[in-house]
Amino acid sequence: METKSVWDSYSKAEESKVFAFAEGYKSFLSDCKTERECTTYFKNEAKKQGYIDFEDVKKKKGKLKAGDKVFFVNMNKSIILFNIGKESLENGLNILGAHIDSPRLDAKQNPLYEKNGFAYFDTHYYGGIKKYQWVTIPLAIHGVVVKKDGTVIEITIGEKESDPVFFVSDLLIHLAQEQMEKKASKVIEGEALDIIVGNKPVKINKKDADKKADPVKEGILEIIKKQYKFEDEDFMSAELEIVPAGKARDAGFDKSMILAYGHDDKVCSYPSFEAIVNTEKVERTACCILVDKEEIGSVGATGMRSRFFENSVAELMSACGEYSDIALRRCLANSFMLSSDVSSAFDPSFASSFDQKNVAFLGHGMDFCKFTGSRGKSGSNDANAEYIAKIRKIMEGNKVSMQMSELGKVDLGGGGTIAYILALYGMNVIDCGVPVLNMHAPYEAISKADLYEAYKGYSAFLREA
Repeated sequence: METKSVWDSYSKAEESKVFAFAEGYKSFLSDCKTERECTTYFKNEAKKQGYIDFEDVKKKKGKLKAGDKVFFVNMNKSIILFNIGKESLENGLNILGAHIDSPRLDAKQNPLYEKNGFAYFDTHYYGGIKKYQWVTIPLAIHGVVVKKDGTVIEITIGEKESDPVFFVSDLLIHLAQEQMEKKASKVIEGEALDIIVGNKPVKINKKDADKKADPVKEGILEIIKKQYKFEDEDFMSAELEIVPAGKARDAGFDKSMILAYGHDDKVCSYPSFEAIVNTEKVERTACCILVDKEEIGSVGATGMRSRFFENSVAELMSACGEYSDIALRRCLANSFMLSSDVSSAFDPSFASSFDQKNVAFLGHGMDFCKFTGSRGKSGSNDANAEYIAKIRKIMEGNKVSMQMSELGKVDLGGGGTIAYILALYGMNVIDCGVPVLNMHAPYEAISKADLYEAYKGYSAFLREA
């Protein structure tokens, strides 16, 4: 079954919609590089669309009914939205799920140090990366610093033209003979991914020379204290993420693609969010889960393995007057889900890594994966054939271009998503999303057509599943 380029099927009017939708996505992608920034964006946009924060519902001891729209926020790093339908919640939900964290570098809790005239931030990489790809590129710092008195200082440095940027240095090619003989995994090692944050020593009086042995570090601390209002010890309660600096950009002469940091998995979370906020009057309750920590195994209080989703559904059912333990279990088991994450797009430059009969192609539409996992489907959710048939019917009926794929050749590796976690409730789940080139690199590439087809597919699923 050969798929075709979606671009061939578009009219001029449809193509205009594709490019217009991509502009909104590019703006989101440029402004929201961390899970906190994504959650804040989705929360604010949801309020504009008439969604109510469930915390306000609880305070007023209010009740919810069909037609109401509500959201739950977890530690400012995850968000779940519900459009309450006409059917009983016990009949199940139509769920879209995606993650909003991306591979990056994290500043350690004692990050600032000086070495041979340079000030550095010590980092720990987050998620699966090729470490050598993160050297010599401009980097920005995003995150929060929380002081002991509870004051939260939001940090974004490196995105404005007037901002400084940061970088990891690399050895000049003229002296790199030994380095070039190393394996790719060893060319740059994790402890070498420290970013340079300064080089100018602060002027020190002779009487203070012994007290300030690190003049470059002291100069950086003075800047931090003056401009950002926190002290060296406040790094202990900081979450600072180092990400590629700069905006999402059109790629190709035809501007058919987008090159940017963070497509994995914002290219699925953004159209999922747009789908639910633009879907009105559903029969079955619609749900959109946008969650943290997928890149490191969905662990922690803000990852999919936490009870945040289950607790939110319980709260929702209680506010609708439908809660009991058995009703909650039936709701979860009767739900349908699209677990959205990116898939590997076929790359002609590395053709031997893919099974061309079972791979997604850039520009060929929304991608579905019956199973993920690695090698012998280890760690996979393997969707039922009956459920796939149901999905096919919905997509075909709504003229959504779709393709079926696997991640790559069977024994080369693999990957996973949040699908298997939701499948533990007994619900039907299938992986789907958007094909990506350069996955997990600082700059990834997607097709605008695939992005738009995903939005169409998510919308159709919420209405008709």
